[in-house]
Amino acid sequence: MSLRRFALAVLALASLMLAGCASTPEASPERDALAKEFLTHPAASTIYVYRSPFNHLDADTVLYIDGRLIGATRPGAFFRVDVNPGRHVLHGNGIDLGDFELHTRPGEIYFVSLDVAGGHAQYRLVPTAVGQQTVRACCALLENWWPGQRPFIR
Repeated sequence: MSLRRFALAVLALASLMLAGCASTPEASPERDALAKEFLTHPAASTIYVYRSPFNHLDADTVLYIDGRLIGATRPGAFFRVDVNPGRHVLHGNGIDLGDFELHTRPGEIYFVSLDVAGGHAQYRLVPTAVGQQTVRACCALLENWWPGQRPFIR
């Protein structure tokens, strides 16, 4: 009987591990709409990282900012992350060992386009008007995987 319990425990653990590998969930329509208002806080910087809907549908990467896990990216989706002003490093995982450095200022919004191809991520800072237009037109907000993060600072 104890062997059977052990097997069930192993199976339950494997199921939990597979669930942890699931893709990043989309935010509610209300949170998506709020993120697309592009509100800021005078003491924080806001970083939007997005992928166009046509960016290699079969390629995913995990996004980190300053070594903190944000979530798995996917085409046609974006993350909004409020950070303290200053230097920030965006990077992926797996074969993608490159990174992108961004210096932010309080009360400002930054848009970073992320292209993923062949397991490599390419980050590019885009003008605010272009970033806002692209995010509104193409993308759905993804929930951040950052434990304890406040999604929006008000």
